[in-house]
Amino acid sequence: MKYLILVGDGMGDFPVDELDGKTPLEVAHIPMIDDLCRKGEFFLNYTVPNGYPPGSDVANMSLMGYDPAEYYTGRAPLEAAAMGIKLAPDEIAFRCNMVTLDHGAGSQVSMRDFCAGHITNEESHRLIADLEAECATEQFHFKAGVSYRHLMIFKGEHPGFITVPPHDYIEQEVTDHFQKYLAQPEWKTLLEKTKKLLANHPVNQKRIAEGKNPATMVWLWGEGKMPSVPTLTNRFNITGTMISAVDLLKGLGVLGGLSIVNVPGATGYIDTNYAGKAQAAINALKNQDFVFVHLEAPDEAGHQGSLQDKITAIEDFDARIVKPIIEDLRTRNEDFRVVVTMDHFTPLALRTHVSDPVPTLLYDSREQVKGSGQSFYEKSCTEYDAVENNSIKAGHKMIEKLLVHK
Repeated sequence: MKYLILVGDGMGDFPVDELDGKTPLEVAHIPMIDDLCRKGEFFLNYTVPNGYPPGSDVANMSLMGYDPAEYYTGRAPLEAAAMGIKLAPDEIAFRCNMVTLDHGAGSQVSMRDFCAGHITNEESHRLIADLEAECATEQFHFKAGVSYRHLMIFKGEHPGFITVPPHDYIEQEVTDHFQKYLAQPEWKTLLEKTKKLLANHPVNQKRIAEGKNPATMVWLWGEGKMPSVPTLTNRFNITGTMISAVDLLKGLGVLGGLSIVNVPGATGYIDTNYAGKAQAAINALKNQDFVFVHLEAPDEAGHQGSLQDKITAIEDFDARIVKPIIEDLRTRNEDFRVVVTMDHFTPLALRTHVSDPVPTLLYDSREQVKGSGQSFYEKSCTEYDAVENNSIKAGHKMIEKLLVHK
């Protein structure tokens, strides 16, 4: 038996006026997912426990079968695990976004762009290398990640301020949040040096000349120490692979004992290497029991507020990820159980995450249960759940429904 979890990050949404009150998921052409949904189980999954932020870290930890209340320490340490960074007991990892800030009258600061125009790896790695060379100290070190997503490793006690995700404040004032960093002398010195280096850097000068958003500052958030979790092999006696463009998911895979595949051209946006990710899953399932395939593109489109990109990302998830993987398993006559879901909603109207329960399908190729007969979208699942009452209230239990069966 083969097991799969296929995640379209942030696919869920609210009704959109331009779509006559429908959602992107409802209007998207997703024939493979709809077919699996009609023939399989359909239910709501509560991936974000009460009291936790609806981030991809918390929600995907739930999808991986780990209770955030027991294991969650922050987003950044998960990304550190993916990058092979071992945190010392006195070290804290911070997520370090390349962002575009606008400075207004006085000390006013606004978040123009949480990802510095989706800055490329080549550009951002040059910036991080120069930040490490010019701004690092015994306390602060910069580590390069993917695109705008990097890490800063801090040695010492937690500074005490509360950090916030930059994608929650797109085109909003962030003065109060920014001032928290400047209240402590060593942090103020770091950020002042960072701002000066980035303002005069050739990478940013070139981006400005090309009409692109420059990386004017780093935004530090999602901090934590390294968690310790039991592997999926130890829990369920399976081997498996994590396939994702983003370090957060790779880190969850590392902690869960999964193999990690770095797919060339996997960008985390709609230009990602879909074929490469699907083939990586197909190859893994030839020798292993389980794959977790994560597509970031719908979430990024939601943050950008791009309706067309979100629909495109959802349709590509169906046609270029789900379909080829399922068709290969059927061609090989493999028995399989597959979950297709999302970690959270990223509504276009809000451009950030919400904690609504997510539509989830579970299909068994042996078709041992009566199918739901439903199409895969938010309202359909909510109405179906109101009748069937089969939602999973503790999202980390969903993996047991997938893996523990007759």
